Amino acid sequence: MSKSLKALGLAVSALALTCLPAAAQTKVTNEGISPTEIVIGTHQDLSGPIKVWGVPVSNGMKMAVEEINAGGGINGRKIKMILEDNGYDPKKAVLASQKMVERDKVFAMIGPMGSPTVLAAQDVLFDAGVLQLFPLTAAEFTFKFDPAKPQERLKFNNLLPYVESTRAALKYMMEWKNFKKPCIMHQDDEYGKNVLDGFTQQLGAMKVQPASVTSYKRGASDFSAQVAKMKADGCDLVVLGTVIRETIGAMNEAKKLGWDVTFLGATPTNVLEVPALGKEAVEGLYAASGFEIPYEDTAKGKVKDWLVNYKKMFNTDANTQAIIGYNAVMTFAFYAQKAGKDLTGQKMLDSLESGDKFLDIFSSPPTKFSKTDHLANTITQVQQVKGGRWVLVKDNLMF
Repeated sequence: MSKSLKALGLAVSALALTCLPAAAQTKVTNEGISPTEIVIGTHQDLSGPIKVWGVPVSNGMKMAVEEINAGGGINGRKIKMILEDNGYDPKKAVLASQKMVERDKVFAMIGPMGSPTVLAAQDVLFDAGVLQLFPLTAAEFTFKFDPAKPQERLKFNNLLPYVESTRAALKYMMEWKNFKKPCIMHQDDEYGKNVLDGFTQQLGAMKVQPASVTSYKRGASDFSAQVAKMKADGCDLVVLGTVIRETIGAMNEAKKLGWDVTFLGATPTNVLEVPALGKEAVEGLYAASGFEIPYEDTAKGKVKDWLVNYKKMFNTDANTQAIIGYNAVMTFAFYAQKAGKDLTGQKMLDSLESGDKFLDIFSSPPTKFSKTDHLANTITQVQQVKGGRWVLVKDNLMF
């Protein structure tokens, strides 16, 4: 072979290798679509440690499905939702996902619950070409994807991410109150790690050393050792990578010790149950958040109607979790409608990546995705518990 032909052959081979990742196609399922129906799935904690999230989230989703179907569905197709209990257990989440993919033939997984559970189960979806949309976790693995791995393109998130929201809220609090010895107590799982990462990254950017870093096992109920350590370390600001009962438990423990310290919670602490159950113990708690929590006696228009209707349907007041669940299904419906009457998995993926904006009724920041960015929102608020209610302190924060 001549040198020129050999060089040409090497060049062609190199070009082919270079084009491989670009040529790799994302497999998207068309299962779950019929002329009259779209089958979606979700797995929630209905019986485990965060069922106070899972139950209202699933209620909000049911409400959205009923509302959409009563209005004629999505381009004439009604939604059928398959709901499974994951118990906040990764193994149960995997089994539930396998069942919904293999037996129920779901078109998309909408709003699955929990960082460890979603992480454990997501490859079941991707292998089958099932979209994972708007999970109930803001961990980075739910929206960051490797372009060289085409199946990772199937994940989208519309929640405020833990890392970015923790950074923005912490930066605001540090500059506003001039804290010198911040510390953190976080859950020892993917959720807690993301909050810890946000805490560590922001303090690094501000050239501040943490006074104390402590963690607890998921499902723990005794936080006396962690709180005693943080007090002994002289913390003046405690960041909480906690959920509901852990938030209340940590602040109760501080009250018992007579420790007057400022607490700043990550976004999962910003729910109605924290002031309702924690009462005086959680007065003054700050939290990162993505939208203002509506109250029925002050809400107006569509939001007030929605709160009233939710109470009629489920005989309980709506909360943050119910709103997030409702919005997950409504966001899916918006992009499925945009995908057109001849709905396919590829057309749904194209619709999601179109850049079209979805606006909810709760004045949340707009949901918008692109081909390279599958995260909708990074704008953070800080709210505070005052008089048993969440009150907006600062809006439009970024780190």
